[in-house]
Amino acid sequence: MALTSVSAALVPAPAIAQSSGYLQCVPYARELSGVEIYGDARTWWDQAEGKYARGRRPQEGAVMVFKPHRNMRLGHVAYVSEVIDSRKVLLTHANWSEINGRRGQIERDVPAIDVSPNNDWSEVRVWYDPIKRPGRTHWPLAGFIYADTMSQRERAMPRVRGPVRAEPSREFVSAFAEFTR
Repeated sequence: MALTSVSAALVPAPAIAQSSGYLQCVPYARELSGVEIYGDARTWWDQAEGKYARGRRPQEGAVMVFKPHRNMRLGHVAYVSEVIDSRKVLLTHANWSEINGRRGQIERDVPAIDVSPNNDWSEVRVWYDPIKRPGRTHWPLAGFIYADTMSQRERAMPRVRGPVRAEPSREFVSAFAEFTR
């Protein structure tokens, strides 16, 4: 099957960046992309309407917006760092995989694969560090928010502003409970 060959081609393993604090996906995606949207990831798609271009195709520098799914009630946002081909991109995001027993970490240039039947980026599989390959879950997407308010150089060297949580919120822990078992 084509998906199997795509998954096998996802080497070498992505770069993982450790942080001393607990990072959430929203402020990290905002910092990388320059998309000035606030609030839970699940609200970004609607908030972007009329402010930013939105669409169904990945583009370098765009924000991939995940819909809430299963226990991930708050949604997720990730920065598209590179488009590899029509069905594969590299993401840079925070707080996806548990790394060294901790959530809230940064992952740079991790693969995401379009697994939608119509190649419309309506669902993806995303690299999951504990198993060192894309996870089995098909995560539903709202789409991509496009912004080019920052230069490539500015995006490449993100700064983390403001306080960084020492621990995740109770709501976050509850939303990701299925992944910590």
